[in-house]
Amino acid sequence: MTPAAIDRRGLWAAAGSFAVWGLMPLYWHLLKNVPSMQIVMHRIAWSAVLVVGGLCLTQGLRWLRTAMARPRVPWMLLLSGVLIAFNWGLYIWAVNAGHVVETSLGYFINPLLNVLLGVLLLRERLTVAQWVSVAVAACGVLWLTFNYGSFPWIALSLAASFGFYGFIRKLAVVDSIPGLAIESLYLFLPAVATLVWLESHGKGGFVGDWSWQTDALLVFGGVLTALPLIGFSYAVRRIPYSVVGFMQYLAPTLQLLIGVLVFNEVFDRDRAIGFIFIWIGLAIFAIDGFVRSRKV
Repeated sequence: MTPAAIDRRGLWAAAGSFAVWGLMPLYWHLLKNVPSMQIVMHRIAWSAVLVVGGLCLTQGLRWLRTAMARPRVPWMLLLSGVLIAFNWGLYIWAVNAGHVVETSLGYFINPLLNVLLGVLLLRERLTVAQWVSVAVAACGVLWLTFNYGSFPWIALSLAASFGFYGFIRKLAVVDSIPGLAIESLYLFLPAVATLVWLESHGKGGFVGDWSWQTDALLVFGGVLTALPLIGFSYAVRRIPYSVVGFMQYLAPTLQLLIGVLVFNEVFDRDRAIGFIFIWIGLAIFAIDGFVRSRKV
Protein backbone atom coordinates (compact mmCIF):
# COMPACT_ATOMS: atom_id res chain seq x y z
CA MET A 1 0.00 0.00 0.00
CA THR A 2 1.44 3.38 -0.96
CA PRO A 3 1.74 6.22 1.60
CA ALA A 4 -1.08 8.23 -0.01
CA ALA A 5 -3.68 5.44 -0.10
CA ILE A 6 -5.55 6.17 3.12
CA ASP A 7 -9.25 5.42 3.69
CA ARG A 8 -10.97 8.25 5.61
CA ARG A 9 -13.60 5.97 7.15
CA GLY A 10 -10.80 3.78 8.42
CA LEU A 11 -9.12 6.82 9.96
CA TRP A 12 -12.32 7.86 11.77
CA ALA A 13 -12.91 4.31 13.01
CA ALA A 14 -9.39 4.14 14.39
CA ALA A 15 -9.64 7.58 16.04
CA GLY A 16 -12.95 6.73 17.73
CA SER A 17 -11.64 3.40 19.01
CA PHE A 18 -8.49 4.92 20.48
CA ALA A 19 -10.47 7.72 22.15
CA VAL A 20 -12.72 5.20 23.91
CA TRP A 21 -9.72 3.12 25.00
CA GLY A 22 -8.00 6.23 26.29
CA LEU A 23 -10.91 7.07 28.59
CA MET A 24 -11.45 3.49 29.80
CA PRO A 25 -9.39 3.83 33.04
CA LEU A 26 -12.15 6.10 34.37
CA TYR A 27 -14.72 3.38 33.71
CA TRP A 28 -12.75 0.45 35.16
CA HIS A 29 -11.91 2.52 38.23
CA LEU A 30 -15.64 2.52 39.03
CA LEU A 31 -15.29 -1.27 39.38
CA LYS A 32 -12.18 -1.22 41.56
CA ASN A 33 -13.94 -3.28 44.27
CA VAL A 34 -14.54 -6.14 41.80
CA PRO A 35 -11.63 -8.60 41.32
CA SER A 36 -9.87 -7.98 38.01
CA MET A 37 -10.33 -11.54 36.77
CA GLN A 38 -14.09 -11.32 37.27
CA ILE A 39 -14.23 -8.01 35.39
CA VAL A 40 -12.45 -9.67 32.45
CA MET A 41 -14.77 -12.70 32.51
CA HIS A 42 -17.85 -10.44 32.50
CA ARG A 43 -16.29 -8.34 29.77
CA ILE A 44 -15.86 -11.44 27.58
CA ALA A 45 -19.29 -12.87 28.32
CA TRP A 46 -21.37 -9.74 27.75
CA SER A 47 -19.49 -8.63 24.65
CA ALA A 48 -20.06 -12.13 23.22
CA VAL A 49 -23.80 -11.93 23.96
CA LEU A 50 -23.99 -8.52 22.28
CA VAL A 51 -21.97 -9.26 19.15
CA VAL A 52 -22.95 -12.88 18.50
CA GLY A 53 -26.59 -12.22 19.35
CA GLY A 54 -26.75 -9.25 17.00
CA LEU A 55 -25.25 -11.22 14.13
CA CYS A 56 -27.52 -14.22 14.67
CA LEU A 57 -30.60 -11.99 14.70
CA THR A 58 -29.66 -10.25 11.46
CA GLN A 59 -27.87 -12.99 9.52
CA GLY A 60 -28.60 -16.30 11.17
CA LEU A 61 -25.46 -18.48 11.14
CA ARG A 62 -24.37 -17.56 7.64
CA TRP A 63 -21.65 -15.26 8.94
CA LEU A 64 -20.15 -18.08 11.03
CA ARG A 65 -20.08 -20.62 8.20
CA THR A 66 -18.58 -18.08 5.80
CA ALA A 67 -15.80 -16.99 8.15
CA MET A 68 -14.86 -20.46 9.40
CA ALA A 69 -14.65 -21.81 5.83
CA ARG A 70 -11.83 -19.42 4.94
CA PRO A 71 -8.26 -20.76 5.11
CA ARG A 72 -6.37 -20.08 8.35
CA VAL A 73 -9.13 -17.88 9.81
CA PRO A 74 -10.28 -20.28 12.61
CA TRP A 75 -6.87 -20.73 14.21
CA MET A 76 -5.88 -17.10 13.63
CA LEU A 77 -8.97 -15.87 15.49
CA LEU A 78 -8.34 -18.35 18.29
CA LEU A 79 -4.85 -16.91 18.71
CA SER A 80 -6.06 -13.30 18.50
CA GLY A 81 -8.79 -14.07 21.06
CA VAL A 82 -6.23 -15.41 23.54
CA LEU A 83 -4.01 -12.37 23.00
CA ILE A 84 -6.79 -9.85 23.56
CA ALA A 85 -8.05 -11.68 26.67
CA PHE A 86 -4.55 -11.57 28.16
CA ASN A 87 -4.29 -7.88 27.27
CA TRP A 88 -7.64 -7.09 28.93
CA GLY A 89 -6.77 -8.94 32.11
CA LEU A 90 -3.38 -7.32 32.58
CA TYR A 91 -4.71 -3.86 31.71
CA ILE A 92 -7.64 -3.94 34.15
CA TRP A 93 -5.45 -5.29 36.94
CA ALA A 94 -2.85 -2.57 36.31
CA VAL A 95 -5.42 0.24 36.26
CA ASN A 96 -7.00 -0.80 39.54
CA ALA A 97 -3.60 -1.46 41.11
CA GLY A 98 -2.47 2.12 40.49
CA HIS A 99 -0.32 1.65 37.36
CA VAL A 100 -2.24 3.79 34.86
CA VAL A 101 0.89 5.72 33.82
CA GLU A 102 2.73 2.45 33.08
CA THR A 103 -0.22 1.19 31.04
CA SER A 104 0.01 4.39 29.01
CA LEU A 105 3.71 3.64 28.44
CA GLY A 106 2.74 0.23 27.10
CA TYR A 107 0.38 1.74 24.59
CA PHE A 108 3.01 4.32 23.63
CA ILE A 109 5.43 1.48 22.86
CA ASN A 110 2.78 -0.49 20.96
CA PRO A 111 2.54 1.88 17.94
CA LEU A 112 6.28 1.52 17.33
CA LEU A 113 5.80 -2.23 17.26
CA ASN A 114 2.94 -1.75 14.77
CA VAL A 115 5.18 0.36 12.54
CA LEU A 116 7.91 -2.29 12.65
CA LEU A 117 5.45 -5.06 11.84
CA GLY A 118 3.99 -3.01 8.99
CA VAL A 119 7.37 -2.23 7.44
CA LEU A 120 9.18 -5.54 8.07
CA LEU A 121 6.39 -8.06 7.54
CA LEU A 122 3.78 -6.26 5.41
CA ARG A 123 6.28 -4.27 3.33
CA GLU A 124 4.51 -0.98 3.89
CA ARG A 125 6.54 2.07 2.88
CA LEU A 126 7.22 5.17 4.95
CA THR A 127 8.13 8.65 3.78
CA VAL A 128 11.33 10.32 4.95
CA ALA A 129 9.35 12.43 7.45
CA GLN A 130 7.66 9.31 8.80
CA TRP A 131 11.03 7.62 9.31
CA VAL A 132 12.19 10.71 11.22
CA SER A 133 9.06 10.60 13.37
CA VAL A 134 9.66 6.91 14.09
CA ALA A 135 13.25 7.60 15.15
CA VAL A 136 12.28 10.50 17.44
CA ALA A 137 9.45 8.52 19.07
CA ALA A 138 11.73 5.50 19.49
CA CYS A 139 14.22 7.67 21.38
CA GLY A 140 11.45 8.65 23.76
CA VAL A 141 10.40 5.05 24.32
CA LEU A 142 14.00 3.95 24.94
CA TRP A 143 14.48 6.80 27.40
CA LEU A 144 11.34 5.80 29.30
CA THR A 145 12.29 2.12 29.29
CA PHE A 146 15.74 2.70 30.81
CA ASN A 147 14.82 5.58 33.14
CA TYR A 148 11.46 4.39 34.44
CA GLY A 149 12.77 3.35 37.86
CA SER A 150 11.96 -0.35 37.48
CA PHE A 151 11.68 -2.76 34.56
CA PRO A 152 8.37 -1.87 32.87
CA TRP A 153 7.08 -5.44 32.43
CA ILE A 154 3.44 -4.31 32.45
CA ALA A 155 4.09 -1.83 29.63
CA LEU A 156 6.07 -4.27 27.49
CA SER A 157 3.52 -7.07 27.95
CA LEU A 158 0.63 -4.81 26.98
CA ALA A 159 2.49 -3.53 23.93
CA ALA A 160 3.41 -6.99 22.66
CA SER A 161 0.01 -8.59 23.20
CA PHE A 162 -1.98 -5.82 21.52
CA GLY A 163 0.55 -5.32 18.75
CA PHE A 164 0.39 -8.93 17.64
CA TYR A 165 -3.39 -8.97 18.12
CA GLY A 166 -3.76 -6.16 15.60
CA PHE A 167 -1.27 -7.80 13.25
CA ILE A 168 -3.21 -11.07 13.23
CA ARG A 169 -6.52 -9.27 12.71
CA LYS A 170 -5.06 -7.45 9.72
CA LEU A 171 -3.99 -10.73 8.13
CA ALA A 172 -7.17 -12.66 8.95
CA VAL A 173 -9.49 -12.43 5.93
CA VAL A 174 -12.70 -11.78 7.86
CA ASP A 175 -14.87 -8.72 8.46
CA SER A 176 -14.48 -6.87 11.75
CA ILE A 177 -17.75 -7.83 13.47
CA PRO A 178 -17.79 -11.56 12.53
CA GLY A 179 -14.13 -11.75 13.51
CA LEU A 180 -14.83 -10.30 16.96
CA ALA A 181 -17.83 -12.62 17.31
CA ILE A 182 -15.74 -15.72 16.64
CA GLU A 183 -13.05 -14.56 19.06
CA SER A 184 -15.80 -14.09 21.63
CA LEU A 185 -17.20 -17.55 20.99
CA TYR A 186 -13.81 -19.13 21.66
CA LEU A 187 -13.61 -17.31 25.01
CA PHE A 188 -17.30 -17.40 25.99
CA LEU A 189 -17.59 -20.88 27.53
CA PRO A 190 -14.41 -20.61 29.64
CA ALA A 191 -15.54 -17.17 30.86
CA VAL A 192 -19.05 -18.31 31.79
CA ALA A 193 -17.73 -21.48 33.43
CA THR A 194 -15.36 -19.40 35.55
CA LEU A 195 -18.13 -17.01 36.62
CA VAL A 196 -20.50 -19.86 37.49
CA TRP A 197 -17.81 -21.57 39.55
CA LEU A 198 -17.03 -18.36 41.43
CA GLU A 199 -20.70 -17.70 42.16
CA SER A 200 -21.31 -21.28 43.34
CA HIS A 201 -18.33 -21.12 45.70
CA GLY A 202 -19.30 -17.76 47.17
CA LYS A 203 -16.42 -15.90 45.53
CA GLY A 204 -18.52 -13.98 43.01
CA GLY A 205 -20.91 -11.14 43.69
CA PHE A 206 -22.92 -10.60 40.55
CA VAL A 207 -25.96 -12.48 41.88
CA GLY A 208 -27.19 -10.65 44.93
CA ASP A 209 -24.04 -9.39 46.66
CA TRP A 210 -23.05 -6.39 44.55
CA SER A 211 -25.31 -3.41 43.94
CA TRP A 212 -27.39 -3.22 40.78
CA GLN A 213 -25.21 -0.30 39.69
CA THR A 214 -22.12 -2.52 39.80
CA ASP A 215 -23.94 -5.26 37.88
CA ALA A 216 -25.03 -2.71 35.27
CA LEU A 217 -21.47 -1.43 34.89
CA LEU A 218 -20.23 -4.98 34.30
CA VAL A 219 -22.88 -5.61 31.65
CA PHE A 220 -22.26 -2.30 29.89
CA GLY A 221 -18.55 -3.11 29.94
CA GLY A 222 -19.40 -5.63 27.22
CA VAL A 223 -20.64 -2.79 25.01
CA LEU A 224 -17.50 -0.72 25.67
CA THR A 225 -15.45 -3.81 24.85
CA ALA A 226 -17.16 -4.61 21.57
CA LEU A 227 -17.53 -1.20 19.93
CA PRO A 228 -13.89 -0.01 19.88
CA LEU A 229 -12.65 -3.47 18.90
CA ILE A 230 -15.06 -3.47 15.96
CA GLY A 231 -13.83 -0.04 14.95
CA PHE A 232 -10.18 -1.07 15.34
CA SER A 233 -10.62 -4.26 13.33
CA TYR A 234 -12.41 -2.24 10.64
CA ALA A 235 -9.59 0.30 10.55
CA VAL A 236 -6.63 -2.08 10.36
CA ARG A 237 -8.03 -3.68 7.20
CA ARG A 238 -8.46 -0.31 5.45
CA ILE A 239 -5.50 1.88 6.36
CA PRO A 240 -1.75 1.15 6.52
CA TYR A 241 -0.70 -0.55 9.73
CA SER A 242 2.05 2.03 10.20
CA VAL A 243 -0.63 4.78 10.19
CA VAL A 244 -2.66 2.82 12.74
CA GLY A 245 0.48 2.68 14.85
CA PHE A 246 0.84 6.43 15.15
CA MET A 247 -2.87 7.15 15.55
CA GLN A 248 -2.73 4.83 18.51
CA TYR A 249 -0.86 7.48 20.50
CA LEU A 250 -4.24 9.11 21.20
CA ALA A 251 -5.22 6.38 23.68
CA PRO A 252 -2.09 6.38 25.87
CA THR A 253 -2.00 10.20 25.89
CA LEU A 254 -5.48 10.24 27.40
CA GLN A 255 -4.50 7.46 29.82
CA LEU A 256 -1.43 9.38 30.90
CA LEU A 257 -3.46 12.52 31.59
CA ILE A 258 -5.98 10.51 33.60
CA GLY A 259 -3.24 8.77 35.59
CA VAL A 260 -1.50 12.02 36.50
CA LEU A 261 -4.38 14.49 36.81
CA VAL A 262 -7.16 12.24 38.12
CA PHE A 263 -5.37 9.43 39.99
CA ASN A 264 -2.34 11.52 41.10
CA GLU A 265 0.29 9.03 39.93
CA VAL A 266 3.96 9.99 39.76
CA PHE A 267 5.11 11.85 36.64
CA ASP A 268 8.65 13.14 37.24
CA ARG A 269 11.22 14.85 35.00
CA ASP A 270 12.62 11.65 33.47
CA ARG A 271 9.17 10.47 32.43
CA ALA A 272 8.31 13.90 31.05
CA ILE A 273 11.42 13.88 28.82
CA GLY A 274 10.48 10.54 27.30
CA PHE A 275 6.90 11.53 26.64
CA ILE A 276 7.99 14.82 25.03
CA PHE A 277 10.11 12.91 22.50
CA ILE A 278 7.13 10.70 21.67
CA TRP A 279 4.82 13.68 21.20
CA ILE A 280 7.33 15.39 18.90
CA GLY A 281 7.48 12.23 16.78
CA LEU A 282 3.70 12.09 16.63
CA ALA A 283 3.54 15.76 15.59
CA ILE A 284 6.00 15.17 12.73
CA PHE A 285 3.95 12.19 11.54
CA ALA A 286 0.66 14.11 11.74
CA ILE A 287 2.00 17.16 9.88
CA ASP A 288 3.42 14.95 7.14
CA GLY A 289 0.09 13.15 6.78
CA PHE A 290 -1.80 16.45 6.57
CA VAL A 291 0.52 17.83 3.87
CA ARG A 292 0.23 14.66 1.78
CA SER A 293 -3.56 14.59 2.10
CA ARG A 294 -3.77 18.20 0.82
CA LYS A 295 -1.63 17.28 -2.19
CA VAL A 296 -3.86 14.30 -2.97
